[in-house]
Amino acid sequence: MSRGPDAATLLERRLRIVAEAAGATIAIVESAWTPWASATFNGARHRLTLRSEDARFESWLATLPDAELPLRGHLVADLVVTDSPDRSTATIEVLTVEER
Repeated sequence: MSRGPDAATLLERRLRIVAEAAGATIAIVESAWTPWASATFNGARHRLTLRSEDARFESWLATLPDAELPLRGHLVADLVVTDSPDRSTATIEVLTVEER
C-alpha cells in the first residue's frame, strides 16, 4: 500500500502553488533532503535552489519564511532563505516534521 508523496515532493508542490498565488512562477533547479530526528520528532532538512524571472519573485521570497505551507502529514517547522546571489535565484532551507 502506498503512503503517498514524501515531504520533499509535497514541499516542492506547495512552493509552486504559493509562488503562483503571489504572481511568481518558479523553477526548482536543485533539491536535496536529509533525514532529521530529535528526541520527540522525525522529519527532514531540505535545501532547494529556486529560480524565477518574474518581477514578484524577490518580494515573494521576503514573505516566504512567514508563509503558511500546509503539507499533508507534515509540518513546516522552519524556513530560511539562506542565499540569494542575484534577483532570479535563491536557496532556501526548510525543516519539515512528521505529524503524529
